[in-house]
Amino acid sequence: MLGDRSSLPTDRALLSQPPKTGLSCKMVLQAVGKVLRKSKAKPNGKKPAAEEKKMYLEPEYTKSRITDIGFKELVVLPREIDLNEWLASNTTTFFHHVNLQYSTISEFCTGEACQTMAVCNTQYYWYDERGKKVKCTAPQYVDFVMSSVQKLVTDEDVFPTKYGREFPSSFESLVKKICKYLFHVLAHIYWSHFKETLALELHGHLNTLYVHFILFAREFNLLDPKDTAVMDDLTEVLCSGGGGGEGASSGGAGAQNHGKER
Repeated sequence: MLGDRSSLPTDRALLSQPPKTGLSCKMVLQAVGKVLRKSKAKPNGKKPAAEEKKMYLEPEYTKSRITDIGFKELVVLPREIDLNEWLASNTTTFFHHVNLQYSTISEFCTGEACQTMAVCNTQYYWYDERGKKVKCTAPQYVDFVMSSVQKLVTDEDVFPTKYGREFPSSFESLVKKICKYLFHVLAHIYWSHFKETLALELHGHLNTLYVHFILFAREFNLLDPKDTAVMDDLTEVLCSGGGGGEGASSGGAGAQNHGKER
């Protein structure tokens, strides 16, 4: 096992251009208000089903990136790098970036605006340590996700960083669980808070993060296509052809048109 994961070249593209900072709350609210007035949508981005339009699929926004690097090549396991080490380094990095991306719109993701953790017609529930299903608001769900993942990635018995320590036999299944949760958060940002992200001019960062994350998960089969079907239309656009990868995830773009709960 390698000693320090910080030296691995996992996210050069994403780190090269960090999200904009230093914006005052007043400036943010004014920008968001301008976008919302233009779209005549509710603050959480939701409209009645008959009028619903996915702004994040519009070509002028899907083409926005912070880099044109080929992520399909970037995610491949480098020679002489242990697979678990590569998974650990990238998973930790994705956790930090998804957490950062969500933090940019967290003040708009409130219990009142997002009463459920919903993406399209799919509603996600949290399951506590006893396996009990917990219905919660979106910000509560995201807090559960970030807290539980933070606990895992800082646990030396799960994500060892010291030389000679071994990864647990259940490591890959834990990584898959983390990736599923991070996908839920990304999907919610697109579905409920893309207008705010657009007003902050951070949609290029969001698209880049999504492409990198999806292609990495696809490379190592970390996400079940049934779980990601809710965003197949976006994945098709962002990760196919010139979007940073080839092909699209299985399950058609219409897979999100019926109600589900997970």
